[in-house]
Amino acid sequence: MKRRKFSREFKVEAVKLVRERGVSVAQAGRDLDVHENVLRKWVKELGSDPAQAFPGHGQMKPEQQEIERLRREVAKLKAERDIPKKGRSLLREGSDMKFAFVAKHRTIWPVAWLCDALGVSRSGFHAWLNRSPSARSRSDEELGGKVKASFAASDRTYGARRVWRDLLADGADCGLHRIERLMRLQGLRARPRRRRLPKDSGDRQLETVPANLLDRQFAAERPNQKWIADFTYLWTAEGWLYVAAVIDLFSRRVVGWSMSAAMTAQLVTDALLMAVWRRGKPDALLHHSDQGSQYTSEQFQRLMADHGIVCSMSRSGNVWDNAAMESFFSSLKTERTANKIYQTRDEARADVFDYIERFYNRASEHPSVYVVEEKRVC
Repeated sequence: MKRRKFSREFKVEAVKLVRERGVSVAQAGRDLDVHENVLRKWVKELGSDPAQAFPGHGQMKPEQQEIERLRREVAKLKAERDIPKKGRSLLREGSDMKFAFVAKHRTIWPVAWLCDALGVSRSGFHAWLNRSPSARSRSDEELGGKVKASFAASDRTYGARRVWRDLLADGADCGLHRIERLMRLQGLRARPRRRRLPKDSGDRQLETVPANLLDRQFAAERPNQKWIADFTYLWTAEGWLYVAAVIDLFSRRVVGWSMSAAMTAQLVTDALLMAVWRRGKPDALLHHSDQGSQYTSEQFQRLMADHGIVCSMSRSGNVWDNAAMESFFSSLKTERTANKIYQTRDEARADVFDYIERFYNRASEHPSVYVVEEKRVC
């Protein structure tokens, strides 16, 4: 049996499933079809060196090591720049507010760096940690709970002014600026308005667009006969997260996926590469997508040519030519992401990973005979 390969993205999300989401190694191994000893090795490797884990084949070259050293220095310089930038609003606040900022961010930056940037002492911070809360702090804690309750009751749509009016109506005695401060400390932000959808500004690099060889025939007689591909986007508080996927029409399982903050050819290339790694080099495979610049790029077309994959593309402006792919993305958003607000791209990435690998690909609607067949061809 050919040795299976996994992308770094897959390994990182698998480790997060164990370390951050509380899934046991044994259960995660069964869900992802990965031996639990392999999964334990990934957990240990990422825990010992998160930056250098899963580098690929071979050791790093001297010039690569030098680049990594320089990257670490740049990261330190950025931290020294970002600490005062992020805590700018605290420079005129009292020590309690500054110490609270240090306590909140000490998992990101060293306490010494934070204290130096805000002009407070480390000994004062540690004394503050062990000190019983003041009357003002207790009042803030009580009022903060009411602020959070009002914000949640509004389905995360109220800003500081509307929360303030809500609390005044309940008899609270507080000012608007205090509500703003308490919402800021708790990371409560009103749901943003619907964003304008991203525009594909890339140039089509194929002189002649491949014909629509799939021709809406969304049934396959065997694995690795017809693959369809596309990508979609999810909004997070950090910006768009693009999700590319490749589906085998024999079982409608997702055989390759990738996620990125950028809508580039690398996004769809990584998704196809994962599918090839999982299934092995295909024979007489048809790959169908739309005419997006990512799929017509030289990088993506070269990968398909190297593996002997036949290219098929939808007609311009005709979404029905790839309806099966649209159906999957509709299921993803309806069943998982539609009613969620993701604060970070990593949060959205973990949720999509969980949906694809632990729910959609394991759903009972997929033929059980294919599960056996896929293991044979992986």
